[in-house]
Amino acid sequence: MVRIAVEGCGHGTLHAIYVSIAKSCEINGWDGVDLLIIGGDFQAVRNSYDLNCMSVPMKFREIGDFHEYYSGQRRAPYLTIFVGGNHEASNHLFELYYGGWVAPHIYYLGAANIIRFGPLRIAGLSGIWKGYNYNKPHHERLPYNQDDVKSVYHVREYDVRKLLQVRTQVEIGISHDWPRGIEWMGNWKALFAKKDLFEADARAGTLGSLAAKYVMDRLRPSHWFAAHLHCKFSALVDHESVNHHDPSSPQHEVPPTTSLKGESGADGAQPGLGSIHLDGQLSNVQLNTDEIDLDMELDEETQSADKPPNSILSSQDQSATVPHENGPTVSVDLRAQLPASFTRPLQAESTATVSLPEGITNTTTRFLALDKCLPHRKFLQILEIDPVDVTTTTDSSEAYTLTYDKEWLAITRVFAADLVVGDASSSVPQNKGEAYYRPLIETEEVWVEENLMQHGRMNIPNNFELTAPTYDVNVGIGIREQPKEYTNPQTVQFCDMLGIPNPFHLSDEEREARMLAGPGAEAPRMGGGRGGGRGNRWGGRSGRGRGRGRGRGRGRGRGAW
Repeated sequence: MVRIAVEGCGHGTLHAIYVSIAKSCEINGWDGVDLLIIGGDFQAVRNSYDLNCMSVPMKFREIGDFHEYYSGQRRAPYLTIFVGGNHEASNHLFELYYGGWVAPHIYYLGAANIIRFGPLRIAGLSGIWKGYNYNKPHHERLPYNQDDVKSVYHVREYDVRKLLQVRTQVEIGISHDWPRGIEWMGNWKALFAKKDLFEADARAGTLGSLAAKYVMDRLRPSHWFAAHLHCKFSALVDHESVNHHDPSSPQHEVPPTTSLKGESGADGAQPGLGSIHLDGQLSNVQLNTDEIDLDMELDEETQSADKPPNSILSSQDQSATVPHENGPTVSVDLRAQLPASFTRPLQAESTATVSLPEGITNTTTRFLALDKCLPHRKFLQILEIDPVDVTTTTDSSEAYTLTYDKEWLAITRVFAADLVVGDASSSVPQNKGEAYYRPLIETEEVWVEENLMQHGRMNIPNNFELTAPTYDVNVGIGIREQPKEYTNPQTVQFCDMLGIPNPFHLSDEEREARMLAGPGAEAPRMGGGRGGGRGNRWGGRSGRGRGRGRGRGRGRGRGAW
């Protein structure tokens, strides 16, 4: 049994989160928790330069309090892990693509990862879904233009492909975005009454992340945690039910009868184990209590709000054509599956056609999304989790630690050579299908066993080092320059350990050349103006137009940070 705390969006409020956990544990008679999970928008901002790589309008930028943990002024009282969201110091997380410590006792899971904590196996997927970038490589690299700042956190198929090769059971899944369709598996009526702008997207089958859904349906963890939409919502996913995608079925007329342990109800409205209310409890912690409602991610998809609930697309058909009053149109999600040339690609086996591995036995996933850390908001849950396999044994006499996962390290070795970083002209290699990758992964598992496990090298080392300068309060947050790129020693050591290439390292001369070339050209803006990129080695010289047609519509309300 492992005691964990789960937080929704972090938004640079670590002090308040840690105080809230302590208070919640006190209320429930616990002496603490073994692990804290934060569902993204962590904002690991080390200094004012990092703010220029975070997708937040300049007038709303704040330094937050993470820099105190990075510099060593404070130490996290609970071991903390997190995935990335859409409001991150993306240049910092770029250094740790494979995962690593952003500060002592605070571990970033990377773009995609599986690690172990005591008896629990934990999978993480960073970023949010944008279909038009799904099949692209990780082309963003400093210096960023404004397009890069927004696309760098979009989930990529390459990372999801690796997670879909996993063949053994996971206990916990973490994503920032909600898995698509999850809203129909809980009290959707209460959700839409509280967040009315979600309904049109949900009825159109476009709310949430297809990537997260693919991974959840494959891994079937006992628990899945998410954030992003700034509300508390729980659901029960019955992976064996033929109707679990049909929101009109009776099981979705009421909240799930099986709630997370410690919750008083599916919507967490009543105080119970794990429920924490901030009223009067954070008097010594500075907290930004203003809700900033911004449309940070304007969707480029045409959506219909006229569909009845029972017309929601199934998991196999959610990328299909969406009817339009002027005739059929092809959704962005479907177009994302096509290569740049728009020719028909060879289709690899889908999660719907590949039989579930024998090593994945769980049939029910308890989903929980939480809010961000503000007064009167439901942002924190504490609970106890057992491993799915009750025969799993660990030495409970010692504190649990983070360790590498044998299967994931093998998968990483198989796919490492296909990873290209910082080149917009490159393409991601074709998905060859599970039947192709499986024997390769099995071979690499033997390598991991012989070279790492037998030599006691599976513990994740506590090898945090400062890379970027710490925050200078005398300088403030007014700097507008792009930060430098740094080689993170943790990534170097990880790649050396696995014997894989490290595309995240460049020489000083190569980095200087990139900075002198400037950001790549930005895409034309709808409504006027052209991208403001300067001369560069990726796309020539673009104009400096300051087009005014940026649009200020309400959007869907999902970008409130």
